[in-house]
Amino acid sequence: MLGTDKPKPKARRRGKPIEVWVNEDEKAEITSRAAETGLSRSGYLRAVGLNHPIRSIVDLAAVADLAKVNGDLGRVAGLLKLWLAEKRGQGASAHDVETMMNNFRKLQSEVLTVMSRVIK
Repeated sequence: MLGTDKPKPKARRRGKPIEVWVNEDEKAEITSRAAETGLSRSGYLRAVGLNHPIRSIVDLAAVADLAKVNGDLGRVAGLLKLWLAEKRGQGASAHDVETMMNNFRKLQSEVLTVMSRVIK
C-alpha cells in the first residue's frame, strides 16, 4: 500500500573507535553472539557496553513460530466448532464443547502473552 511505509531511521553518525584487545577465542565468542542478535560486532559491543537490551534472532524466530501455532489453534478451534455444529448432539454435550472452546481461547491468550514477553 502506498503511503504506509515507515520512514527509514537516520543513519548513525560514525564516532570514535574504541580498541578492545581480545584473544582468538574471545573474538570468536563475540562474533558468534553478535550474529545471534543480527548485529555487527561493533553494534553488539556498543549495546552491551551501554547496557541496552539485546534481542536474539532466535527469540524473534520463536515469536514467529508461536504466531504460527496461535493461528493453527484458531483454525483447529474453528474446524472443531464447525464439525460440532454439523453433528449437533452427537458425541459431546454443548457444555463440553463450550468448555473446550474456552480452553482454546485461553491457550491462544497464553501464547500471545508469551509472544509479548519475548518481544519486550
